[in-house]
Amino acid sequence: MSRARQPPLVTGISPNEGAAWTKVTIRGENLGTGPADLIGLLICGHNCLLTAEWMSASKIVCRVGPAKDDKGEIIVTTKSGGNGTSTVSFKLLKPEKIGILDQSAVWVDEMNYYDMRTDRNKGISPLSLRPSNPLGIEIDKGKIPQKDMELTFPGMSGDFTSENFSATWYLIENHSGTSFEQLRTAASNLKKQATKKNEGSLAYVKGGLSTFFEAQDALAAIHQRLESDGTERVEGSMTQRLENILNRASDTADTLFQEVLGRKDKADSTRNALNVLQRFKFLFNLPLYIERNIQKGDYDVVINDYEKAKSLFGNTEVPVFKKVYAEVETRIGALRSLLLEKLLQTPSTLHDQKRYIRYLSDLHAPGDPAWQCIYAQHKWILQLMQNFYSEDAKGSPDTWINSTLDLEGDIRPLGLSRLSHTASLKRGGSLRTPRPSTWRFETPQQVQFVEKLSDVVISQLPNFWKLWISYVNGSLFSETGEKSGQVEKSKKNARQRQNDFKKMIEELTHRLVKLVRGALLPATLPQGELSLYGGWENKTELTAPWLTQVIHIVRGFHEALAALEIPNDLLQVIQDLLLDLRVHCLMVTLLHTTEDVKRLAEKEDWVVDNEGITTLPSQFEQCMVQMLQSLKEPLETKPGEINEQRLLIILSNCQYLERHTFLNLADHFEKHGFMGTEKITRVSEAVRQLDRKLFDAYIERRADPIAGSLEPGIYAGYFDWRDCQSPTGVRNYLKEALVSIITVHAEVFTVSKELVPRVLSKIVESVADEMSRLMQCVSSFSKNGALQARLELCALRDAIAPYLNSESNASFKLALDALPQLQSGADKKLLEELLNTFKSSMQLQLTCFQPSSVQPVKR
Repeated sequence: MSRARQPPLVTGISPNEGAAWTKVTIRGENLGTGPADLIGLLICGHNCLLTAEWMSASKIVCRVGPAKDDKGEIIVTTKSGGNGTSTVSFKLLKPEKIGILDQSAVWVDEMNYYDMRTDRNKGISPLSLRPSNPLGIEIDKGKIPQKDMELTFPGMSGDFTSENFSATWYLIENHSGTSFEQLRTAASNLKKQATKKNEGSLAYVKGGLSTFFEAQDALAAIHQRLESDGTERVEGSMTQRLENILNRASDTADTLFQEVLGRKDKADSTRNALNVLQRFKFLFNLPLYIERNIQKGDYDVVINDYEKAKSLFGNTEVPVFKKVYAEVETRIGALRSLLLEKLLQTPSTLHDQKRYIRYLSDLHAPGDPAWQCIYAQHKWILQLMQNFYSEDAKGSPDTWINSTLDLEGDIRPLGLSRLSHTASLKRGGSLRTPRPSTWRFETPQQVQFVEKLSDVVISQLPNFWKLWISYVNGSLFSETGEKSGQVEKSKKNARQRQNDFKKMIEELTHRLVKLVRGALLPATLPQGELSLYGGWENKTELTAPWLTQVIHIVRGFHEALAALEIPNDLLQVIQDLLLDLRVHCLMVTLLHTTEDVKRLAEKEDWVVDNEGITTLPSQFEQCMVQMLQSLKEPLETKPGEINEQRLLIILSNCQYLERHTFLNLADHFEKHGFMGTEKITRVSEAVRQLDRKLFDAYIERRADPIAGSLEPGIYAGYFDWRDCQSPTGVRNYLKEALVSIITVHAEVFTVSKELVPRVLSKIVESVADEMSRLMQCVSSFSKNGALQARLELCALRDAIAPYLNSESNASFKLALDALPQLQSGADKKLLEELLNTFKSSMQLQLTCFQPSSVQPVKR
């Protein structure tokens, strides 16, 4: 037997006072077993049942109605417990009423009020029934963790509103301690609720029938009056009078409420405007923010804000948004102009140039700012060198202390060795050392001028070159490559402008060399350029030590440019300048030494020392030692200063002198009866020795790299002769070696066709000797390894067959003898097929090794 339910008891209400329609929370005991069990709720004598929302047996939420009593109790009535009692009360506050025509500083919320008429027995809408406790019995929460429930019922839910509802889960979670009898009662409650839910709509309609009947009666009465009055719209008819009354009522209402409605419309528009301003305050404040951030230099913030605004309002059709966005575009356009102006300012660091270029790229600036920067830097460097010439050549005051050369406030060196130049450039550090205070007064003007030009080259050209490299590889716009579209566009533009940039570098190097020649070697300039670069007013003849210093300076900036991996053909003019300076320094040194030796006779004092000699021999020895010391640097050849083409020309001239010129001179001497053929023979022998030395030097420079690349190429990728696959063709290392030999052939052929066999035979001899050594060093070959080695040796030997001599033939024989012999006919057939395939694929490249009647191209 289940015990009888206790009557409801209200023990608390929150808040405990308020105006009508205040939402309150009622707490207590036995407040019902469910929404259907709650049948009455009075607050201060007003029925609040229609706004009540049953939450649990101890909680109800509702709204307070417009009760007459200022203060009263809260009475809850349930089916199971009857009328309840209350230990608390609620105080109803009556707000000050505001008339429809009264002005108020506070906006009155037009809430939807509930119709709380209590004279009709209205049913409860089914939509208001929220079965928070569908079983209608007391909930006894279990202590089983949620995770355990999820593991026990995978993919299910204990929420009865879920599609994956599990009744077992719900019972374990909410009624684990409930008795079987209570569960049986709960089942009965569910059946009753299902029945009520089906009847709910009908009951709701039944509760409102009186309203429907009243409306129907009113419409029927109007219809009868209209029928009796007549349906025609005649003057004085009922409908006509009704229309006139309604029109007069409308006019009167418009007159009374025009001002009120106007104020309401204005308030609505103001409120809407404020809402729009609040919602889109980012856009409306953006022009001011852009201006402030530009003044502070926070360009990244401006770009991010602009990208956001562009994505949100770029295609807007709202007039006010279009107006504000147009102002944003105006500010961004001014920023683009400002950044472009900063980008093209000179001087500037490479870091700033990259930064401004990226800013302009992110702002979608028109044109190509990167190329504009490169062009501006090129023009500025040219103008800088020309300004130095105008100042120094015309005798104007020295302007060495110039901020245009010194961006970090340092002074760059000019007397550093090649190592220090290269290392400093790679580190990105400064390249100047302090000079003595008397430097400008002791150094000749031409030397100062060359040093200034050197500083321009060392301080500006590396950044200029690095800017171009960044433009080529796309890193100018993105270090990580995330902006792939912009990077690809940059690479495409760089490919199109590659020739233009090459002309810029050529113009810079040629201008540099011409300015140096005009200051030191004006005789080497064409007549048309002599007035442009050689017009020095206060020119002094430089002595050998100063010329040596100039050579050191020129070598410094040449090595600095070579360290940047600038193509050698672009630096050829500087190498030619170095050669002419070295020759000029040598001639000046010899002439000055000759003059010094001649003047030694004037210094003879005829005083004899203990050994019976004067000081003249020691003075002569000292003079010669000084000459040799001064010739050390001019005669020294640095890496990269040897011009192989000129070396070949000298070899060709020596060969012609030996074979033709000296023999013809000897014949002419004998023909005319002159003596001296012995001297011609001695000179011929000297030329022959010079030819031999130059030839050996050239062969060493060309053959060693080719031979040295064979061993790394053979064993690339951990190749092993004892464990390799069946050969499929000649490997790439041998093809690369052949291409290198073809390059030497082309270089020699352009100078002298007669030198080709002499040079190529020596190159081939060196390569064959290295291949022989490598094959003899292999401890053992597998069958496939032997076949691969024989294929490559035969391919190399057949390709360069026209230039084989006895030494190279012997080397190839030793190499092939070191290999195991081919046993099967299949191996021999495979070897022949692979050789034919190789010769066919490289037929065009190997054509140069065949005898030809084509004459060399003279340069």
